[in-house]
Amino acid sequence: MGNCSEESAVEQMSNGKHVFTLGIEEEFQIVDPDSRELRPHSAELVARGKENLEGNLKPEMHQSVVELGTKVCPDIHDARHQVISLRSELAGAAARAGLKIASAGTHPFSRWHEQPITPNERYSTIVQDLQQVARTSVIFGLHVHVGIPDRHTGIDIMNQARYFLPHLYALSVNSPFWQGKNTGLKAYRQIIFESFPRSGMPETFESLAEYEDYIDLLISTGCIDNAKKIWWDIRLHPFFDTIEFRICDAQSRVDDTLALAALMQAIVVKLQKMRDQNVSFRTYPRRLLDENRWRAGRYGLDGKLIDFGRRREVDERALLAELIEFVAAEVDELGTRSELAHIERIMREGTGADRQLAVWERTHDMNAVVDHIVQETYETLDLGR
Repeated sequence: MGNCSEESAVEQMSNGKHVFTLGIEEEFQIVDPDSRELRPHSAELVARGKENLEGNLKPEMHQSVVELGTKVCPDIHDARHQVISLRSELAGAAARAGLKIASAGTHPFSRWHEQPITPNERYSTIVQDLQQVARTSVIFGLHVHVGIPDRHTGIDIMNQARYFLPHLYALSVNSPFWQGKNTGLKAYRQIIFESFPRSGMPETFESLAEYEDYIDLLISTGCIDNAKKIWWDIRLHPFFDTIEFRICDAQSRVDDTLALAALMQAIVVKLQKMRDQNVSFRTYPRRLLDENRWRAGRYGLDGKLIDFGRRREVDERALLAELIEFVAAEVDELGTRSELAHIERIMREGTGADRQLAVWERTHDMNAVVDHIVQETYETLDLGR
């Protein structure tokens, strides 16, 4: 589908033929059920899952991390089926190895220096280039791809969607602990990852040509060997026609993952429809958006973000309510009303970080926090696999 009218976009969405597909990647912790420590068994889990997960499961830089990735999902219903199926298969492979999986942005107490690196040329190169910056990065994210009509459109959508990243971040915070300490932040994962070059909030690009010139310059000058080493919070994917949202912590509950993915999809569709009408959402400089990004990671849903247009602080939940209203028509067209209702549940009941902190306040036991994360990770799964 190229740039089409709003009517044709709606018609194609109703027929399930739109380009705004989904792809979901989740990074999981491999946990010893007795000690609750991270365990370096990614190669074993990949081998055990080879029959049913080949192509969907891969190791990550540290041997205590694996990533599950769906195939291209035409809609949220297929995405839900795939996420539950993949998590269930991985949980089964872990059980056969006497292990558990857990999904959160950080492990509450395991030490990064005890986690070996996966023997792989790509990861060895990253460690050689980044040294301790790479070795400390024992963190776990949720990455969501949303299909786009074309890459020229994708640059425009990426520029505008940057505004919504702090809102998504506040909803997804799920990493309040680091190496056995309460950090005082709702999300510490991004603090670790910000030490990587070419990470965080991207600047705007005037055109696809400017973006491609930037990548070509980095490659030709030896800064990177390929565009996947651009690790921004949102990026036009270097190989696929997708916008990739990368700011969110890994989510413990399947429903949280799907709700965030549905909201991201609705944002992209809304911005595309505005573009078709020759209207654009206002873009703001990185220096302003970074203020909201910091607040989102520090306070989650309990803080205030800056409404730059009105030049004042606003409760995060109020801004999220405005966002939900902003994409309401697109949510109905995409058939994701139940997922957006779950966003409202998160707003009422709290984020993954809030739930982790509640367990800690009740027990003062990091093992109990890990058990809680594991329990939520296994909710809704088919454990008979």
